[in-house]
Amino acid sequence: MSGSEAPPAVAPEGVSGAPGLSQEALEIASGYAFAGPALDLGALLWDGRCLPDARIRIPLPVLNRHGLVAGATGTGKTKTLQLIAEQLSVQGVPVFLADIKGDVSGISAPGVSNDKVLARAQEVHQEWTPTACPAEFYALGGMGRGIPVRATVTSFGPVLLSKVLQLNQTQEQSLGLIFHYADQKGLELFDLKDLRAVVTFLTSDEGKAELKGIGGLSPATAGVILRSLTAFEAQGMSPFFGEPEFDTIELLRTASDGRGMVSVLELPEVQDKPQLFSTFLMWMLADLFHDLPEVGDLDKPKLVFFFDEAHLLFTGASKAFLESITQTVRLIRSKGVGVFFVTQTPKDVPSDVLAQLGNRVQHALRAFTPDDQKALKATVKTFPNSAYDLEEVLTGMGTGEAVVTVLSEKGAPTPVAATRLRAPQSLMGPVDPAALDRAVQASPLYGRYAQAVDRESAYEKLAARAAAQAAAEAGRAPAKGGGRAKEEPSVVEQVVGSGIFKSLARSMGTQIGREITRSLFGTARRRR
Repeated sequence: MSGSEAPPAVAPEGVSGAPGLSQEALEIASGYAFAGPALDLGALLWDGRCLPDARIRIPLPVLNRHGLVAGATGTGKTKTLQLIAEQLSVQGVPVFLADIKGDVSGISAPGVSNDKVLARAQEVHQEWTPTACPAEFYALGGMGRGIPVRATVTSFGPVLLSKVLQLNQTQEQSLGLIFHYADQKGLELFDLKDLRAVVTFLTSDEGKAELKGIGGLSPATAGVILRSLTAFEAQGMSPFFGEPEFDTIELLRTASDGRGMVSVLELPEVQDKPQLFSTFLMWMLADLFHDLPEVGDLDKPKLVFFFDEAHLLFTGASKAFLESITQTVRLIRSKGVGVFFVTQTPKDVPSDVLAQLGNRVQHALRAFTPDDQKALKATVKTFPNSAYDLEEVLTGMGTGEAVVTVLSEKGAPTPVAATRLRAPQSLMGPVDPAALDRAVQASPLYGRYAQAVDRESAYEKLAARAAAQAAAEAGRAPAKGGGRAKEEPSVVEQVVGSGIFKSLARSMGTQIGREITRSLFGTARRRR
């Protein structure tokens, strides 16, 4: 794995039992001999040997500087996430994991000893003890096993929704205009039927004049948006939008013993809807971003968020979407949140985002095709100068091995280190479905989010307006002077009555709208 062997050198402080290492190996090991709290990834690999006392670690305070876990399918990325999540939990740091294939739920159960696990533990001098982590399980819209996670359409915002609906830039801008109108007029967009009602109103004879002063909404664009909504609903997507909306602050919880809670989003039921779940993950991150206060650099992160199948997030993304991702990643670390993107190769992540990922765990890559070889060369170029032949190392590593470089306690990159990773101490596989169901229903959060509710919102307000107007036109309105005095115009009429549009600036609807402010991705700030 290396060049020529240098004379033995004395091991630096913190690298015990390694006086026989070559100078190059000692220099690598010295880069990971941190004084403060750190996570243990494994042991250094050098010249085909595992050096168990040369520990490869990540300092706890730099985990809000973000990271990348990459590698070909079957190289052990999921186990790496599990290993890091376990140690973060022990350190009191909450973790968020997306479970695409359904095999991460085992983190809530103690691991099972076997020959392979014990052999790996012995190789890296790991004291392996079966250990379960405190965990909560979630499911998008309640599809699958987990506490239902929903977002209101208003909170989700036009940029993220455009990504889900696969709208082009012009259609995305028009959707943003629709959201702006609804915000200003107090038309709450809780679910998809609310959005459909507002789009339909704005293209009606009564409503089409409402947007003329700010650009207007063409019938063709409105038709595309409505058709996209229809197709989206036909695929069974409606349950993901509505109330009660999930409060992402739940992800920052700790267990009663002080360990960080591991929040697992169960996605097997929606793994065939990648645009949806990847965008929902971004909504969760954006929601955290604009709700958490600035805290600067902490001794440990408030949360580490693992963004699995990250390439799905960037595929087909608009310029506005990519700019928002870049800004979120750049700024959210000052709020104590670390983000790790999980994908196959670094080229799956845009360069502006990749440049902000200070911690890297790169598993093996394949080089069977010209495209594979091109990706391999591109991956090697993203690493600092190394004593290894990285093209050879990355194609020759086994499962559970990776090339690592992280940020030191001083913020400088550590030397590139080929690493044999430790074994997770929780169950490496799914838990029994019945046990998972019991855990979900026993959660204190289940009663808060399990049952969907449908409050009065845009759909009901617009329907009431239309019904009142139809009744008036049919001569069924109350006669003047009959019974009781005529009621003052309702909030509904103030909001949607185009005839009194100029007075709406002073209406209750407008006052409600002024409280809706939008951040990155056009997501709505949560009012607590």
